Amino acid sequence: MHKQDNDGQRITGHGDKPEPGRRRLLAMASAGLAAAPFMGIASSAIAQTQSGGAAATVNASASGEFRIGGDLTVNRLGFGGIPICGPMVWGENDRRDEAIQLLKRLPELGVNLIDTADAYGPYVSENLIAEALAPYEGFPYEGAQIATKGGFVRPNPETDPWVAVGDPAYLEQCVRMSLRRLKLEQINLWHLHRVDPDVPETVQYEAIKSFIDKGLIRHAGLSEVSIEQIEAARKIFPVASVQNRYNLNDREHEDVLDYCEKEGIAFIPWWPLAFGTLARPGAVHEEIAKAKGVTNAQLAIAWLLQRSPVMLPIPGTSRLAHLEENVAAAGMTLTDEEFEAVDSIARPT
Repeated sequence: MHKQDNDGQRITGHGDKPEPGRRRLLAMASAGLAAAPFMGIASSAIAQTQSGGAAATVNASASGEFRIGGDLTVNRLGFGGIPICGPMVWGENDRRDEAIQLLKRLPELGVNLIDTADAYGPYVSENLIAEALAPYEGFPYEGAQIATKGGFVRPNPETDPWVAVGDPAYLEQCVRMSLRRLKLEQINLWHLHRVDPDVPETVQYEAIKSFIDKGLIRHAGLSEVSIEQIEAARKIFPVASVQNRYNLNDREHEDVLDYCEKEGIAFIPWWPLAFGTLARPGAVHEEIAKAKGVTNAQLAIAWLLQRSPVMLPIPGTSRLAHLEENVAAAGMTLTDEEFEAVDSIARPT
């Protein structure tokens, strides 16, 4: 679960490739077909896109829209809240004021999907989000969609791996404490951070269903799971989203992504910039990025957005300049040749 900012600072997470998602959405739009839950790319965003790269107007709306669970409308490019914590995801960020300023910039940039977890800090990320943004006004659509997680604990800043805790009583406490910290009456999207191998999976899934039934959460998802686990969970509650590790260099969960696309389930890739590797000088796709006049990070994000219409990247950063750089990637369009070149040069062997 270690992550990195765009600047490379440590923040401490097969089959045939389907037609790239943005091309599919445009084809559907031209044919007059409905694209729910992925609503396609707003015509205004297309008009803003420059032929050479990023959008003239930096706004996440250029990435297109997606309805999580069929009714939570988000701009597809979101924000990951782990880097606003301290080093090793422990304690406060030493640039706390900048973190607050960065979070306040999100609605101005059209970013309304904000990912966090109770384990980040612990609690630091959720607390900062609430301090900066509650009561979450000024966001597009229904407002900010805070996607938080529970069931994964960090005993101390030195220990890896983290520990999954799937006891239903503990999970309910996680949900209720996240509600308190985030200053929400209901969490619109809550993920089981990890499936606990020591607790029967059905027990954990039934607990999640009870949180939905009680009105504590609106939609629920899973993190770091297989297709088999998703299907088992779907027998008990509607799985609205899956959050697995995925990026240009790491496609272990390609089969899960393809499954989510087929089923209309949101796929939220954590580590979208591969621990900062894909943003740093010398990245495998750097020559293509230079030729297009964009940064390495922007090209990696644009590739994710084009890879599948259910992909909702959540690049995180603790620096305002990098936030705006990342959001600018929402307006990029890759030609078929560019997409294939990036795909092939970075594909894991």
